[in-house]
Amino acid sequence: MATSTEQLATLDQAKEMGLLESEFDQIKEVLGRTPNFTEMCIYSVMWSEHCSYKNSIKWLKTLPKDGPHMLVKAGEENAGLVDIGEGLGCAFKIESHNHPSAIEPYQGAATGVGGINRDIFTMGARPIAQLNSLRFGKLDEDRTKWLLEGVVKGIGDYGNAFGIPVVAGEVFFDESYHANPLVNAMSVGIVKTDRIISAKAKGPGNPVYIVGSSTGKDGIQGASFASKDITEESANDLPSVQVGDPFQEKLLLEASMELAATDAVVGMQDMGAAGITCSTSEMSAGGGVGMDIYLDKVPLRQEGMKPFEILMSESQERMLVVVKKGKEQIVEDIFEKWDLNAVEIGEVTEGPQLRFFMNGEQVVDVPAESLVLGGGAPVYEREYREPAYYAEAQKFTINDVPEPSDLVVVARQMLANPNICSKRWVWEQYDSMVGTNNMSTNKPADAAIVNIKGSNKALAVTVDCNARYVHNDPERGTMIAVAEAARNIVCSGGEPSAITNCLNFGNPYNPEVYWQFVGAIKGMSEACSRLNTPVTGGNVSFYNQTVGEDGAAKPVFPTPTIGMIGVLRHQNLQATLDFKYKGDLIFLLGESREDINSSEYLHSIHGVLRSPAPSFDMDEELRLHGCIQELIKNNLVNAIHDVADGGLFVALTEMGLPRGLGFDIVTDSEVRKDAFLFGESQSRVVVSVVEDYEDEFIDTVGEHGVNLTLLGHVTRGKMVIDDEHYGFIDEAKKIYDNVIGDAMAH
Repeated sequence: MATSTEQLATLDQAKEMGLLESEFDQIKEVLGRTPNFTEMCIYSVMWSEHCSYKNSIKWLKTLPKDGPHMLVKAGEENAGLVDIGEGLGCAFKIESHNHPSAIEPYQGAATGVGGINRDIFTMGARPIAQLNSLRFGKLDEDRTKWLLEGVVKGIGDYGNAFGIPVVAGEVFFDESYHANPLVNAMSVGIVKTDRIISAKAKGPGNPVYIVGSSTGKDGIQGASFASKDITEESANDLPSVQVGDPFQEKLLLEASMELAATDAVVGMQDMGAAGITCSTSEMSAGGGVGMDIYLDKVPLRQEGMKPFEILMSESQERMLVVVKKGKEQIVEDIFEKWDLNAVEIGEVTEGPQLRFFMNGEQVVDVPAESLVLGGGAPVYEREYREPAYYAEAQKFTINDVPEPSDLVVVARQMLANPNICSKRWVWEQYDSMVGTNNMSTNKPADAAIVNIKGSNKALAVTVDCNARYVHNDPERGTMIAVAEAARNIVCSGGEPSAITNCLNFGNPYNPEVYWQFVGAIKGMSEACSRLNTPVTGGNVSFYNQTVGEDGAAKPVFPTPTIGMIGVLRHQNLQATLDFKYKGDLIFLLGESREDINSSEYLHSIHGVLRSPAPSFDMDEELRLHGCIQELIKNNLVNAIHDVADGGLFVALTEMGLPRGLGFDIVTDSEVRKDAFLFGESQSRVVVSVVEDYEDEFIDTVGEHGVNLTLLGHVTRGKMVIDDEHYGFIDEAKKIYDNVIGDAMAH
């Protein structure tokens, strides 16, 4: 029982901290008494949506978690881990930093990058690649430009200084993200399977160390901040945004790698959301033990910090390490070498109690298990209801919109669309070559290819989600997101292995928002099961919505971002999307349909916001994957690129841009021309083939039962469709490359 002289917490304080009255009663029942103020702070962050997943865990448990390569299942450790052979594992995870980025975009994005990398290297894995998925409001809005500039600079400055390349990503603009941008960061690392570090505490009597930076007042109550709506008063939450230091993180990485090579570590965990509170409670509960922690031993940046401030701080570049008793000097020497703190602040106990002391006084005494996700944290089943807009969207048909008279003009408008155009302005600010692992720098492909040093294998990595599809049909839209990620891996020469996810939604208490969430989980489960790509973990981010002056909440598009990794069995399987030679034949694999549903074309050219998700059939998708893998293995294609946002015309243009080559194609007379060129029906891929290989290519495709269309051939630079001149590839490049840069300059 806590012996603190602190005042007992009140119901009003509990509510101010975001707890429900029923939760306050539950805490009193767990403790057998009324909690004091510091204990209430601990429960408020650990039972926040951000830490407890109390409104999502029921559905998350339905996701497929078993697969042929799994080393660590979802929720078991800091990140997912899959076996890639040769005694190596790949640790990877994606997380959001949406709310901090909405208030302070530079530090919000930077600390998101720092936090996700720490999740990887606390497992003993060295990060080798970063990816991100970014969503903003309309590009012509001043707020969007401010957010975009700050977020990109934050990611670039932190990642470049830390020394891990950003190898891939996506940027999407829609007014639903105007006030509440999405900043999802993914990190991928490699670890020897005999050097994996657990995030569980074990061994009563083992010392507990805090390592890395000192603790300050930045980020206090950050987890609670991430569990509420963005409002006009959210700027007052600026102290909840952490401040990052990539140079400290680089030192921490190297010290951690050195530590992983010793036998001194029992367990290690990043101090992310809820800082010392989260790391001590999760490590204790995970190992079925307790801890005694002495807060006055924690290295502080500021004098006079109160116990709750030390416990709640989300100061960056810190980790908790449980050390084998007797091996303390090994740990201290390593961190002294790297000029970092390594201070013993407590010890593992028999459990189950987590006790915190300050200057000889016990200020907290709570059962660790009662705090954590999967333990005593509350679990809720929320009501969900199909929104009226869904049925309205299903009524749309292509006959509702006229076909434009001048498709050449439309084609140029598509290339100038911020969601279609090159994101060069963004990625030029990232160092994509640091570390010399990136194999995609001069070999453009649908997924990024990352070298595994000392091996002939490589990783293929991607992030994908078309949130417009998900909004119009959460289940099918999320299936498409998973399928497109897998298609990108396959088109790059890899075999899809597993996914991580970042589930960005509005308020879970809104039945229509929760309906979107449930549909997305169902679609993800179906797609991952069929593709044999289990879910290794990830992040749920609710409350991504803005409450306006009228009090009405406006949620963002439901955005279940999919991060996927795959393995290239040999680096010579790497496939690229760029046309290679004039005269090569151009084929379309898959079936084009009279389908412009939810396409960028329908939205931006016709202004239609409601329509079904595009056509999609998982059986077709799986046949296509098998076909592509055999074509690449037998070296039968020169270029390969999936048809995605913007449709066939955009795919062809993107294939021509790298080498300045064009195309001369014929459309299908049985499909409306705008649908053929700009529709986004799924499971389609464009390939170029040397004429000498045409027969073998056609036979292979036929064996897999995949629909095949000869479109035309590669030209020296002219873009021709049905004998009509659509301009030259160099003209297209000027449009495509400069849209975002020009917008940001004005």
